[in-house]
Amino acid sequence: MAKKSSAKSELSAKEQKELDVTIGFLEGIVRRDPAYVEALQLLGDDYTRRGQYAPGLEIDERLAHLRPEDPLVHYNLACSYSLLDQYDRAAAALDRAMTLGYRDFKWLARDPDLKKLRQQAVYKRIQARVRKLKTDGI
Repeated sequence: MAKKSSAKSELSAKEQKELDVTIGFLEGIVRRDPAYVEALQLLGDDYTRRGQYAPGLEIDERLAHLRPEDPLVHYNLACSYSLLDQYDRAAAALDRAMTLGYRDFKWLARDPDLKKLRQQAVYKRIQARVRKLKTDGI
């Protein structure tokens, strides 16, 4: 399953404060163990939920280095690139995710984190690949 969509939902002041506390806690864990994948995943998700897309991208890039064969890691990396308007990189990360086995095409077609990417010409290549994978039954 992909990370929770950021699409920067409105957080209450209490939710923002709780999220900031959680982020601080996870940052401490990651400082002590920079390769703690689960903590990195949570931290990246929380940065994105908080609207801190650049730090979220840094985390996703670290995860892609730590877990280069994980399709979900590359999917989340594509989301981070899309949120930062890096559409060619987002498309390349999606392509890699599909090469590694990502197949949740329904979510890909509606994930709010990819909304701006879906509006770009480069997304046509992704759509063609999805159609081919569906046709091939892979």
